Amino acid sequence: MARKISFINYKGGVGKTSLIVNTAAALAKLGKKVLLFDFDTQSNASIWLMKLERWNKVNVDGTGAIYSIFEPGKAQVKDLIIKDVVEGKSGEKLLPGLDLVPTSFNLVDLESEYTGDPKRPPYLQFYEQVATIESNYDFILFDCPPNILRASQCGVFTSNEIYVPSNPDALSLIGFTLLVEKLHKFHQLSASFRKAAMGVPAQVQGVIFNSIKAGVDIEVPKMRMQLRLNQFRTAKRAAAAAKIFNTQIRDAMIVRRAVALGLPVALVSVEGADVGPGADNVINDYRKLASEIIQQNPAA
Repeated sequence: MARKISFINYKGGVGKTSLIVNTAAALAKLGKKVLLFDFDTQSNASIWLMKLERWNKVNVDGTGAIYSIFEPGKAQVKDLIIKDVVEGKSGEKLLPGLDLVPTSFNLVDLESEYTGDPKRPPYLQFYEQVATIESNYDFILFDCPPNILRASQCGVFTSNEIYVPSNPDALSLIGFTLLVEKLHKFHQLSASFRKAAMGVPAQVQGVIFNSIKAGVDIEVPKMRMQLRLNQFRTAKRAAAAAKIFNTQIRDAMIVRRAVALGLPVALVSVEGADVGPGADNVINDYRKLASEIIQQNPAA
């Protein structure tokens, strides 16, 4: 079955979407079948991978977007999957193995307008639909907004693992602390809807330092994050094997260029640059991170 992973931090602006999009692409480049769910109402991952013209068609009427499984409630997740989502100018498939379930701005209605059946909260409905397609994938990734409201709950409840994108600053540490507290409350809230076959609720398995600017010493922020992670492990609020990932993602102009081009960085040509496995660049950072995620043991 697929490993299901939510990327989330209570602090916004940590580069979460660039991290998840490029990690998903790196996993696909390594031969893994990857499905990315965009649960952030800003729709950044969807716009990036579909490009604006394709995404606009989804946003205008909402059909094809994730909210349609809740309202009007007739869509199925399996019908929303955009296979091999990354396309070239002529519609050619540039990255086989990376699929997307997009979102649109109407996802915000899940938080305020949607009523539904209180005996079947959105996260349970979503879990049951994902269960019908998860055997088709090696990894299913959830791009969650910086909160534990209904959209994030769908990803968190369905996940086996949670990874926390972080910057080397005090606000990321505060966001991480708040996230763990809110996760604990949500797990208590949703406990009556879990069945034994679902396994235990997802805990934080790792912290990933992202968008590291050149010349910035992250050792002190890393030490503080490690101390907090150790506290959560001792309190059993994080997985016993939870760690700060060895791989750190540097800040690089090519990431912003990739967004403008509607491509993951792995598909953006770098003229004259070495992009092989031994290269010292952000493309290889994502490749190393993908390899480290593959090696991570979520059952530990």
